[in-house]
Amino acid sequence: MYGGGVIGTTTAYYLTRHPSFIPSIHHITLLEATSIGAAASGKAGGLLGLWAYPTCLVPLSYHLHAELAAEHGGAQRWGYRRLGCGQLTAAVRKGGSPSRSAAKTKKRKSSGLVKQQNELDGQEDWQKLPKQDKAASSMLHRSALPVDLDWINASLVREYAEMGLPGFTETAQVHPYQFTTSIAALARERGAEIRVNAKVTNIGLNKSGTAVSSVEYFDRLTNETRTLEGVTDVVVAAGPWTGRLWPKAKVEGLRAHSVVFAADVSPYAVFTDISLPNDWVPAHRAARGEKRKHRGNVDPEIYARPGGEVYACGEPDSIIPLPETADQVECDESQCDDLISYISTVSPVLGSAAIAAKQACYLPRHMRFGKESTPLIGGTSVGRLWIASGHTCWGIQNGPATGKLMSEFIFDGEAKSADIAELDPKKFKV
Repeated sequence: MYGGGVIGTTTAYYLTRHPSFIPSIHHITLLEATSIGAAASGKAGGLLGLWAYPTCLVPLSYHLHAELAAEHGGAQRWGYRRLGCGQLTAAVRKGGSPSRSAAKTKKRKSSGLVKQQNELDGQEDWQKLPKQDKAASSMLHRSALPVDLDWINASLVREYAEMGLPGFTETAQVHPYQFTTSIAALARERGAEIRVNAKVTNIGLNKSGTAVSSVEYFDRLTNETRTLEGVTDVVVAAGPWTGRLWPKAKVEGLRAHSVVFAADVSPYAVFTDISLPNDWVPAHRAARGEKRKHRGNVDPEIYARPGGEVYACGEPDSIIPLPETADQVECDESQCDDLISYISTVSPVLGSAAIAAKQACYLPRHMRFGKESTPLIGGTSVGRLWIASGHTCWGIQNGPATGKLMSEFIFDGEAKSADIAELDPKKFKV
């Protein structure tokens, strides 16, 4: 198995828990080029939602998260909990007070509520992360700003919409790094072998090219190339690096920046739509004589976490290509500073908080004809070569279901817990 993120580790976990797994017969080896949870699985938001996508995967995975937390003490071990979720629109004028009127504006598309932006020259539109699809957006309903959402300046909020249908639009969370590393440890306890600093360079096939036979990897500690012979199954769960190893998968990376505030606030995940005044410029850019990067509206996502943390993510970009390994990912500090500045306009609490982390990662996207497609989960045209990748924003949410289904494919020959025919890699000629 290649990939030490949430998909690879949950697959290893469920393989070791499958009724057919016999440690004396079956040997599970997980290879990871850097360390467990070093890429997006360690730097994601960790949001879980029954309103996520794809719908064939979400309900199973959401409930498996609850089961894992109950069985292994997830509340203490990886911060599992339910939390409120909503979307707000806010308007700010210079000085941080409410905007009384809108400037000349035009509508633009959003995955949430209808939004507006100021017409400014020489600046960019904010590129929103694909977190909410149309179905999720339709589940939002207008409501009053919750009283305990007191870390947002209520005087700036023009509208608040809540994800609020219990049993259908429930929202929960985990700390992604803690979850991924804990699941890896639980898999190891049951017999899985985990090798880090092991970068897979080739998947060997049999003489007829119809099935897997070996895996070649580069040991980054010894600078030696090693080969695992007699391999019966290979699972490629390498996130955005999946397409590098198996190009037919067409899974690539999209960089996204995030920050972590050191603040203890009430448990809410908040999607924002913030309208900023035309002449407002973040302090770090003003000091360099620069303009604001974005036009009127920006849409940071903010997730309160247990343990005195608040996670926030910004827009994706494709400026820097995917590097060879996760430890070579470049973080553009100015993008993180933009994110901090934007959030500070609506949250004085976070504006005054210390910054615990500035970071970047690459989301794994399955691309077809220039458009983002579904995750790939299942077998390929090569016998016993499996792909589990392309989960974009919802890898943490959909990790447990993916891992369980992969264990069923390998041991049972089919997915039993959910019908995921639409995610079949062979459907895409992989």
